[in-house]
Amino acid sequence: MSITLILGGARSGKSTRAETLAKASGLDVCYVATAPSMSGDAEWQARIEQHQSQRPAHWKVIEEQLDLIRIFTSGADTSSIVLVDCLTLWLSNLLYADKDVQTEVDNLCSVLKAYQGDVVLVSNEVGLGLVPESELGRNFRDEQGRLNQSIAAVADHVEFIAAGLPLVLKQQSITSKKA
Repeated sequence: MSITLILGGARSGKSTRAETLAKASGLDVCYVATAPSMSGDAEWQARIEQHQSQRPAHWKVIEEQLDLIRIFTSGADTSSIVLVDCLTLWLSNLLYADKDVQTEVDNLCSVLKAYQGDVVLVSNEVGLGLVPESELGRNFRDEQGRLNQSIAAVADHVEFIAAGLPLVLKQQSITSKKA
């Protein structure tokens, strides 16, 4: 069983890479969408629809904005690969709901380490650009960086996607995983 983290910037090809890995696994796919609907935002709705159109119709889709832990603990089918797209929106949802982010991240990492199935997680790398102007923006950037570090620490495989091309950052063999 493995955990894969796919990182990258906006429109880098993260989701496409994650979906390609999920398809290549040969397993049934459980796609966890974390995007909130935003009524009145046509551009956001178009982005959601684009993601929906890319997914095969036979994939199981769960829309979950906050409680990712439930996905992995409530009798999840470990014979399927779970694809979470994306942790960045999950983090934004947590902050908006005034949740304790560090506790949620720690809990997710613990659950992922114990999970007996394969998981692919998508997350944005937001710390490579300009320093945000607002305190809220800087806080989000910092929390995103800490989230990515925490997930990368428990992941077996980590890739950074740039221009649609994967760069392997971490590849842990099965033997080193047991040690």
